[in-house]
Amino acid sequence: MDISEYRESIATKRRKHGFEAVDERTDAFDRLWATRETDDTLGDVAVLATLVEGEAVGPEALAETAASFRDVLADRVDPRPGRADGGEAPTPIGYVTFATPDPDPSLLDAMSGFTVAKRRTNVFPLVYDAETERLHRHEIPRLKGRGIYRRQANDAERLFDV
Repeated sequence: MDISEYRESIATKRRKHGFEAVDERTDAFDRLWATRETDDTLGDVAVLATLVEGEAVGPEALAETAASFRDVLADRVDPRPGRADGGEAPTPIGYVTFATPDPDPSLLDAMSGFTVAKRRTNVFPLVYDAETERLHRHEIPRLKGRGIYRRQANDAERLFDV
């Protein structure tokens, strides 16, 4: 699938699943989509997603971009417990999907090895292989932290898998 076709498919899916376009632009990300939901396991969640297109994305670029996306996510979600409005802070989850043809195995290793949970945020880099039309996501661990990884698997399927 052509990357532009993939982008259009994601735009359709994000509308279908209640992800709203974020009007505020950032220097690093052209398109941002957000939603707030209640998850049976995690409680209130604030989800932010983006798509990064590139021919030759490397492991270092993936790590730097995902870390930059974590900053954007942290800025958009109030991390303080007991906010001024009386509500509890939602669990911030971010997805930065890299669409590239024929990703190098080192890119997939960098994706799997990225530290998901940091600074009270959860950022999942994902890789879409445009040549084989396959989305690579994080596996659900057998032990601690399965809820957030199950959420990631569901969100990845409903938003980025075509």
